Amino acid sequence: MDRLLAQLEADSSLFEPAQLRRRLDALDWLDAYPHEPRADAMRGRLEAANAAVYEDIRSGIRRGSPRDALLPWIECCGNDTPSAGETEPAGLHYDCLDELIGGVLQLREPDSAQIHPAPEMVFYQPTPARHILHMLRLCTLTQADTLIDLGSGLGHVPILASLLTDAKCIGIELEPAYIATARECAQSLGLSRVTLLQQDAREADLSAATVIYLYTPFTGSILEAVLHKLCEQSAHRALRICTFGPCTLTVAQEPWLALDATPAADRIALFRTRD
Repeated sequence: MDRLLAQLEADSSLFEPAQLRRRLDALDWLDAYPHEPRADAMRGRLEAANAAVYEDIRSGIRRGSPRDALLPWIECCGNDTPSAGETEPAGLHYDCLDELIGGVLQLREPDSAQIHPAPEMVFYQPTPARHILHMLRLCTLTQADTLIDLGSGLGHVPILASLLTDAKCIGIELEPAYIATARECAQSLGLSRVTLLQQDAREADLSAATVIYLYTPFTGSILEAVLHKLCEQSAHRALRICTFGPCTLTVAQEPWLALDATPAADRIALFRTRD
């Protein structure tokens, strides 16, 4: 540990703004040494350098250039992610991209005592950023699209989609504490194309949706009711439904939806309404 800490302390280039990925890797290593004074001091210096980068990105977003502000850093932190046409890494684990997105969005975690999932509601866990980015590549959202995330939690998907695409983005979440946090984030960044609604997905207006995202927010009769509602919507226009997690296998059984590849619960799946 002493040798590696000495290397970090001697490397002044580590604190240059462009070295964000290296700093995140170093912070990951330092997590193995909690409450060690030298490690804590280095951790503070690295986090301060990262905070300056995040605030610069946030300033660019507020000035109205979200993609110019964010995309170069996504490329910096996401060089392990696939390019278009490739398959994204499976599973739920989080990585440097999540650190980047978390630092930029600065979503306040609500007091867990406020959160009370109802029966058939799944306790919230955010979609890893690499899967969100892969979904956006799959869907190629345009200004004509409206993305609705059902069970949007803290709002990662609609907020990130609004930053990186021209689509209108809507998050629908039953838990008021999550919606309050998501709205704070959107307001702090000056976002105008994202709407965050505190609603039951079974009662929400889905008539504008062209793309629906489901990260297994509910199961059983609630999922059945939402899928029935979406089936009714598909009679009026083509829909794309993106899923992640166990609900993928349930959605794959819907006869009105088509999927080219065998669905997997640990990857994003894209379904389209049948002709």
